[in-house]
Amino acid sequence: MEEPGSNWSDLAVDLAVAGYFDLWKLNLEGQNPVKLHKYREISETTGRSVKSVERKFQNISAVLERIGLPWLPGLAPLRNYQQALIAAVEKRIDGFWNFDLPEATPKQGLSDVLVLFPEQTPAIEPPIISKNPDMERLARKFDPALRDLRNRKTGLIGEELVYHSEIARLSQAGRLDLAKKVKWVSKEEGDGAGYDIRSFEADGTERFFEVKTTVGHRRTPFFLSRNERDFAEEAPNNFRIFRLYEVGRAPRSFLIEPPLDNALILEPSVYRASFG
Repeated sequence: MEEPGSNWSDLAVDLAVAGYFDLWKLNLEGQNPVKLHKYREISETTGRSVKSVERKFQNISAVLERIGLPWLPGLAPLRNYQQALIAAVEKRIDGFWNFDLPEATPKQGLSDVLVLFPEQTPAIEPPIISKNPDMERLARKFDPALRDLRNRKTGLIGEELVYHSEIARLSQAGRLDLAKKVKWVSKEEGDGAGYDIRSFEADGTERFFEVKTTVGHRRTPFFLSRNERDFAEEAPNNFRIFRLYEVGRAPRSFLIEPPLDNALILEPSVYRASFG
């Protein structure tokens, strides 16, 4: 049994992380597990109080937050985690960070289609940077922006969600004529246009959506190509980044409009190498 008030042993930390990820996986699969049952199970095994177990779960949420992954609902990140927790999460996350996402929006009829209603765009805030070098190494290893860029399935699901959402939105607004003109440009013509979806406002104004999708939280970073940024500058009144997040659960979204520098911290991250 653990001594109250002492640091958790490596074994107890492993038990807590294993328990958290059991619930995390169920949540990502659309279930709503009862956290209290898991708290009590770990409490009985380790001798820690139920409240102490809950706080440890919040520490795990903080590690997930730092690497751009969603945490369990109701367990807001608590960032004063102990060193052993980082290694324990790293061991577990290897088997989860490329988990399969569900298929995108059903297409049987308009009543089945999820219409996305974007939220307010988040304001720029100082980045979450830990003073712990192991935590920052883990953040680099599981770079969420790179993860989402490489995971083409995630990107396609997001584009498909926006495509069908736009058709449903215009149809429900009585603009079937415009709904028929919505185009999934990146699928039909390939990448390179600077946007993924061509849509419209109900008054006929064109909208060009570059869809950025993540399984992570709303502040998860993402990559923006030079072509996409150039197009945003060329068509500032019509271009929008359609940011989808928490796609592994119920997808949520917000829009980012030009000038992008007002809403995002843009940093160069890739170099073009040539021989002349």
